[in-house]
Amino acid sequence: MAEVGTSAGPTATQVTQVRAFNRFYTNVIGVVRGVYLDSPYTLTEGRLLYEIASRDVVAVSWLRRALDIDGGYLSRVLSRFEADGLVMRQRSGADGRRQDIRATDAGRRAVSDLDARAASQVSALLEGVDAERLLGAMRVITEVLRSPRGDEPPVTLGPALVSLRPLANGDLGWVLRRHAVVYEREFGWNSDFEAVCTRIIAEYTAYRDVDPARTGGWIAEVDGAPAGCVFCVPDGPAAGDATARLRLLFVEPWARGQGLGARLVDECLRFARQAGNREIVLWTYDRLTAARRVYQAAGFTLDSEHPQDAFGHHMNSQTWSRSL
Repeated sequence: MAEVGTSAGPTATQVTQVRAFNRFYTNVIGVVRGVYLDSPYTLTEGRLLYEIASRDVVAVSWLRRALDIDGGYLSRVLSRFEADGLVMRQRSGADGRRQDIRATDAGRRAVSDLDARAASQVSALLEGVDAERLLGAMRVITEVLRSPRGDEPPVTLGPALVSLRPLANGDLGWVLRRHAVVYEREFGWNSDFEAVCTRIIAEYTAYRDVDPARTGGWIAEVDGAPAGCVFCVPDGPAAGDATARLRLLFVEPWARGQGLGARLVDECLRFARQAGNREIVLWTYDRLTAARRVYQAAGFTLDSEHPQDAFGHHMNSQTWSRSL
């Protein structure tokens, strides 16, 4: 069966209908009036301020990429926010080339006010309509238009809902793909890294079959979208060993700054301890500075390191551990 709309492309009538819907909905929520929710901000400015305030620290480069905003325009808006006392900018402690930004108390109050205005507007919009039918249509639109790359944060109307859950069907494919894509993009690691991740995932499934009580994996979600993962497996083939291994800790670039890495590591430690392990170890590289800070904060210490050529780069391979 042929997929709808994949060969001939959209028709002129379909394009006209989508444009008509866009005009209708933007008029309903008042975007065409220039300001957002009768506030001093445009819709884009309000969204920017919300994304900054909903995270502890966020990279300016992430804002530009995630919201697809022109760099010059973004710089002007952030300069205005800074002059108004809504945000603070600083150089990243991990990468001097990167600029980080955080909301001030005044910025968080402004977002809280926008949130209250948005809730009031949506409440008025839902009065007198079939809310479930409307929300169902919105879910369909979101699912159809969501980026297949997985690089974009989910669309939210309020504070992000963060949760952890055990691995489910389909998650292993997501874990492999996102590791390969993000590490290539951020660190330039070649396909050898994807091959290593494939082997680690295969080992996880094998351990899950022979020693399920000491084998676990979790997905972090932000507003229902997968945003991170971590695995816990026995350290070695002997089921009686009392050492666990933390593997494949990952947080999506758009979800960083919310403490997901720490929550995932904490869940892994809790599970490993409950399974009867007395120690947990992990393997990483010195280039992964953000992950190293998470490990150190969780009580891991560096046991050993040595130079290694891996994934197209010369780095230090490191082993970390902590007692449970």
